Amino acid sequence: MSAVLQVENLSVAFGFDKNGTPRDGMQPLQVTDKVSFEIAAGEFFALVGESGCGKSVTAMSILRLLPQPSARIVEGSVLYRAGDDASPIDLAKMPLADLQKVRGSEIACIFQEPMQALNPVLTIKKQLLEVFKFCKRSKGGFMSVIREQLALAGFKDVERVLNSYPHELSGGMLQRVCIVMALLSKPKLIIADEPTTALDVTVQAQVLAVLKDMANRTGTAVLLITHNMGIVSQYADRVAVMYAGRIVETGNVRDVIDNPMHPYTQGLLAAIPENHSDMRTMKSIPGSVPHPRDFAKGCRFADRCEKCANASAELREKCKSAQVPPKQKAPDSANHEANCFLEM
Repeated sequence: MSAVLQVENLSVAFGFDKNGTPRDGMQPLQVTDKVSFEIAAGEFFALVGESGCGKSVTAMSILRLLPQPSARIVEGSVLYRAGDDASPIDLAKMPLADLQKVRGSEIACIFQEPMQALNPVLTIKKQLLEVFKFCKRSKGGFMSVIREQLALAGFKDVERVLNSYPHELSGGMLQRVCIVMALLSKPKLIIADEPTTALDVTVQAQVLAVLKDMANRTGTAVLLITHNMGIVSQYADRVAVMYAGRIVETGNVRDVIDNPMHPYTQGLLAAIPENHSDMRTMKSIPGSVPHPRDFAKGCRFADRCEKCANASAELREKCKSAQVPPKQKAPDSANHEANCFLEM
């Protein structure tokens, strides 16, 4: 099965003016570095990492929704394929007028905060009908589809929801409305940027279960942006771990969860409370993600890496050199790989 989305060597920088030249003569700030991954039709793919790793920048650069004119894709491609027989198109180079036809219809987004994504002065019904603004079908047909999708999303009182304003619904209900809104146009891909951040744990599980179930029904691929490895282990098919603007590990979710290769992935998993019956065994990764202006040319995790600190002098020198860590494949899985100097 061909990939719906194929991101290749994507690098994004900030600090440009409207003419595309560095602003005020300053060096642009590169925040992602040669990011590559692909998502197949119907696949639930997770991009995971701490805040500040570049996950949202990567997601928003797919549809070029980053602040303009400051942000630019300085390298790489974003190849989108509408079907198995369709030729891939590069969203990074597509004219904006053509890209606007893809946004929302073929590739939809679900954002972190539903109250900011929805219009507070319009009813849910009016906002869901806006999805069909350019479709040549009767409103009666639209409403039957909307009611059906709301019911599939778990709403028992569909009419009350339709006639409500956003402030009259809970956060979990609003996020489910946003999922329905994203799926109404039958997109090939949904980008869900930390869609459960503002919700409590119980509602998080409900919302993600709805998203996965509805995406499975329609064959829609999902790119889930999250910092929660627990969510990844429950809902994702494949995962890419991101640190300081780079992908450091990718693989099938069970391979990555059960046999993490990169020390950063191991640190993220060691910090999940559910993995520890005794909270005293839970570990945290020392330090924090560096600012993009402080990104190292070589391994960007070396200063926080416990294994690097305990390694031989020769290996420590290599970890802290200007060399980019090599890609290594797991011995028991062809799809599982990590970028690290340590022997796997």
